[in-house]
Amino acid sequence: MSGLDKTIHEPARLRILTILSGVDVADFSFLLETLGLTKGNLSSHMDRLEKAGYVDVRKSFKGKLPHTEFRLTPPGHEALASYWDDLDAIRALQDTHSAARNGRAAGPDAST
Repeated sequence: MSGLDKTIHEPARLRILTILSGVDVADFSFLLETLGLTKGNLSSHMDRLEKAGYVDVRKSFKGKLPHTEFRLTPPGHEALASYWDDLDAIRALQDTHSAARNGRAAGPDAST
């Protein structure tokens, strides 16, 4: 484990990537409503994720209105999977530590 990806670890970006991992595409309005972020905050996080190569951004127009869609890229899927694996490894360390501590407490010296 090389450490948690700081780009993903930020709570809003983790939520964004988790949502995008479950859909083919999400537009700006959907993410804005679902996440409860401000437009500027969502834009800032999406810019960071796009620069990291985790999200593909497609801008178009629906009539005269701008329309922005986001997709998780293959590297984004891989980075998110790796992030979850890293968290699982941290949890496994905690489980091992807890089991060892509980095993000692239940040992022969515990009754004296």
